[in-house]
Amino acid sequence: MKRLLPALLFVWLLLGMTPASASSTLEAFKFATEAEALHFKDLIAEIRCLVCQNQSLADSDAELAHDLRVEVYDMVQEGRSDAEIIDFLVKRYGDFVLYKPPLKPETWFIWFGPFVLLAIAGFLLVRALRRQRQVTTAEISAEERKRLDALLGKPGADGKDNEA
Repeated sequence: MKRLLPALLFVWLLLGMTPASASSTLEAFKFATEAEALHFKDLIAEIRCLVCQNQSLADSDAELAHDLRVEVYDMVQEGRSDAEIIDFLVKRYGDFVLYKPPLKPETWFIWFGPFVLLAIAGFLLVRALRRQRQVTTAEISAEERKRLDALLGKPGADGKDNEA
């Protein structure tokens, strides 16, 4: 019984530690029509989870994502337009909340940064290849060649042809 009690306590704690957002799936939201539900799912799919950063609100299990889904749901139920909802979120969290941020000076790095880094990498690669091609092998004199052949034990290294 002494061994069973810690195991039961562990299982009970493990079950109690399930995230609160697991119980708040998209099916927890009630909509009048299927079109409203689809609209809501499409809208939260366009918004980035601020915790996970590589998931949308629709995909994330983070607690903040759950709170934002509820907030977006409430705004949809109030009849706000997509633009109003997105403007509200951008004002509150910045352009990072959008998967497709607008093209403006503050987001140029997001839009053009990967291309700039790729161009720099290409430039460095071409430069390295050109330098490698320019490295020439130094020519050695006939006397150095004989000495090298003698060290390597090649026939005729002593200046004579060793023909039989």
